[in-house]
Amino acid sequence: MKEKIIIFDTTLRDGDQSLQHSLKSNDKLKIAKLLEKMGVDIIEAGFPISSPEDFKSVNLISKNIKNSTICSLARCKNEDIDIAAKAMSNSFSRSFRIHLFIGTSNLHIKYKLRKNFEEILEMAINSVKRAKKYTNDIEFSCEDAGRTNIDNLCIIIENVIKHGVTTINIPDTVGYNIPTEFSKIIKLIINKVPNIDKSIISIHCHNDLGMAAGNSITAIQSGARQIEGTINGIGERSGNTALEEIIMAIKTRKDILNFYTDINHKKIYKTSKIISKICNVNISPNKSIIGSNAFSHSSGIHQDGILKNRKNYEIISPETIGAKNKEFNLTSRSGRAAIKYHMNKMGYSEDKYNLNKLYKNFIKLTDKYGRIFSYDLEALAFLKNFKKESNYFKLKHLKISIKNNVENNILIKLVCGENTKICSIKTKSNIIYAICKIFSKTSNIKIKLKKFKSIFEKDKNNLINKVSIIILYKKNKFYGEKITSNFIESYTKSIVNVLNSIWKYNKIIR
Repeated sequence: MKEKIIIFDTTLRDGDQSLQHSLKSNDKLKIAKLLEKMGVDIIEAGFPISSPEDFKSVNLISKNIKNSTICSLARCKNEDIDIAAKAMSNSFSRSFRIHLFIGTSNLHIKYKLRKNFEEILEMAINSVKRAKKYTNDIEFSCEDAGRTNIDNLCIIIENVIKHGVTTINIPDTVGYNIPTEFSKIIKLIINKVPNIDKSIISIHCHNDLGMAAGNSITAIQSGARQIEGTINGIGERSGNTALEEIIMAIKTRKDILNFYTDINHKKIYKTSKIISKICNVNISPNKSIIGSNAFSHSSGIHQDGILKNRKNYEIISPETIGAKNKEFNLTSRSGRAAIKYHMNKMGYSEDKYNLNKLYKNFIKLTDKYGRIFSYDLEALAFLKNFKKESNYFKLKHLKISIKNNVENNILIKLVCGENTKICSIKTKSNIIYAICKIFSKTSNIKIKLKKFKSIFEKDKNNLINKVSIIILYKKNKFYGEKITSNFIESYTKSIVNVLNSIWKYNKIIR
């Protein structure tokens, strides 16, 4: 019989600690509601003693969340515990969890807390007694458990369980442990603590050595039944265990992981993207499960295998997490199978074009420019003397001035074939959309900005800006990308690239 793994989310507490700017209470509530809809069992809403805003957030979340248990963090101090309980006193469900923690490793005891082990044990027991006045749902964390003497660890665990702790958390606070080592710690606790059956073992791993997910999986195989982590793996330093990785590992490898969660898997992708936006933390393209490349395929061998059976190169289908199937990346690594697939999808049977000739020209183009798109492939197949650089539109001049920090004045000179058009507008709208609007007006091509992404990177000693856009034109998506040292330059050149792609596209469909 499968056993349930409790999912404990600390995005709003440990995740929030790592952000450049702490989340406001309304943003935290938005995230809490997303986690609730996803089916998260326990939401650690914050650390109320740390700031008035955190207290406000925990209080607001407690009042509005119905189906997830709300938890607050507290040091082993009376004031912390009282404030944590007060923040959750108006909880919708009338039940809540207090999460106590104290350092237990010799390093923490001696240098951080400047006490001895007996004093730490006494503080732990007294704190549990204090928390017990407010709730029966008490979690206790032995901070830096991964580097704590195992005998001392077991003594503390036995004593706090004896006084009412219902969940024991074993954190790898600094991401120091490796899976075999962490698994051994869990097994020793189970074997050496006589009353361990009275409490659920939880684990909270950090990713400093890239071991967070591995440590978490081996821990549940060894007897832990609660996993703590964050969405997208955000958190102190290198981050926490990424919950989406654990959740999908349990689902995907059910052949050897005899567990289940109550998570609605189809909510994972949407939740991840919204949290990324609210927290202003970009997701790495190669991030497992939810990265933009997670279901992308560039290699010709892989693309051919996917076309024959997606399971050849995908162990998870995008639909499982609520994402859409992605088109193949058309790059110099793509093969004839991918080209044929894209042409067929656009409605062109193989007798309408020469596949070998198209492939030869395709390789030349992609070797020079990198990734191209379906409409580029279409132009390559049917436009005579097609050249990527033979552009109809060229930006000659762009001037932007802002009046009273409110009104934008934009002037543009755009070369359109053999003519140069000049256009100016005054607008109070967002500068990003205003620039797109004036390009649309000047080129006489009705476009709409669908998606905009800007990434600042450092190239040696220079700051560069990479802008990626998606433009809608007659219900079709067109993609533009440019890298320069200037944000506006990158953005405007991306639009010009899109306009040229649309111009070539129109020549084909006429």
